[in-house]
Amino acid sequence: MRRILTLALCACCAAPAIAADMNITVDIPSLKVAEYHRPYVAVWIEREDHSVAANLAVWYEMKKGDGEGTKWLKDLRQWWRRSGRDQTMPIDGVSGATRPAGQHRLRFADGKSPLGTLAPGHYELVVEAAREVGGREAQRIPFDWPAKAPVHLSAKGSEELGQIDLDINP
Repeated sequence: MRRILTLALCACCAAPAIAADMNITVDIPSLKVAEYHRPYVAVWIEREDHSVAANLAVWYEMKKGDGEGTKWLKDLRQWWRRSGRDQTMPIDGVSGATRPAGQHRLRFADGKSPLGTLAPGHYELVVEAAREVGGREAQRIPFDWPAKAPVHLSAKGSEELGQIDLDINP
């Protein structure tokens, strides 16, 4: 009996730790304008020195032939300067088509692409949106990784972005 209990305890101690996860909700507001175009949106994580730790999502017009939609990615100015101009689109597991107005949920797990394995430290989640015949807006949410307890953080856009929620679970 003692041997079985010892083996069971060893198995529990040898089990891998559960990886942290990050859940992001991005609200694209419904705008009452004469000419509405879905926004291009980039979501990424920056280190304290503003270098990009991970590109999480890039939503752009993918249906245009000959890569026509990619030429407007530079309108996501902050993302473009920090990471975008060095990317070859599409980025597997990151890029996708533009999204309609509404709430969009993104889920990421530590150690899995595109989040990868973030080193412990202080970061910022950045969400940037730009819309043809519209505006441009970016929101930043500072956070520490890894979280020691569940964390809920948020930011609120004023025009092109609505509520941005960041939930981190250890």
